Amino acid sequence: MLTNLYFVRHAHSTYTPYELKRPFSEKGQADAEKITQIFKKENIDYVISSPYKRAVQTVEGVTDFTGKEVIIESDFKERILSEVPIENFDLAITKVWEEPTFSWEGGESNIIAQKRGFEATIKVLDRYEGKNIVLGTHGNIMVLIMNYFDKKYGFSFWKALNMPDIYKLTFNRTKLIEVKRIWK
Repeated sequence: MLTNLYFVRHAHSTYTPYELKRPFSEKGQADAEKITQIFKKENIDYVISSPYKRAVQTVEGVTDFTGKEVIIESDFKERILSEVPIENFDLAITKVWEEPTFSWEGGESNIIAQKRGFEATIKVLDRYEGKNIVLGTHGNIMVLIMNYFDKKYGFSFWKALNMPDIYKLTFNRTKLIEVKRIWK
C-alpha cells in the first residue's frame, strides 16, 4: 500500500525576528491560494504542519475541502541554526552542510535535525499508511529528511528550492519509491 507525502516548503514570509509568528508577504498569500488549488486535484486525506505560522498558513487552505483541521507536528519545524544572531547566513549554513556533526551555538547539526525530521516522517508513515498527506514545513528540514532517504538531495538541491515548493514523496511502508516535484 503506497503512502504519498506532499512536502510543502512554506510560501514567502515577511521577515521578523520572531520565527514562530512570522507572517506571509503578499506574494506568500497569493502562492498559498495557488497551492490550495493544486491540492484540490490530489485527493488529500490529512494536513500536517510545522507550528510556524508561515508553514500553517501555506497549507491551511487544503482543510477547506478535506474537512479536517491542520495537525501540528513540532518536529517538522525548521532546523535551529543558532540561538544567537548569525552575521553571515550563507557561511553558517554552508558549514553545517559541509560538516554534518557541526552545530553553531545553541543550534542543531545536520545529523540532529535530520534525525528529528526522519523520526517525525516515520511516525506519519506508520500512522497514515496508504493515505495522501500534505506536510507544511521548511526548506532545510525538508531537504534533510529527503537526504536521509536519498543522498542526492543535499545542499545544492536546497539552494535551488523555490519558496514555496512542493515535492511528492511516494513510499511503500518506509521505503522511498519516487520523488516528484509538483510546484512549477
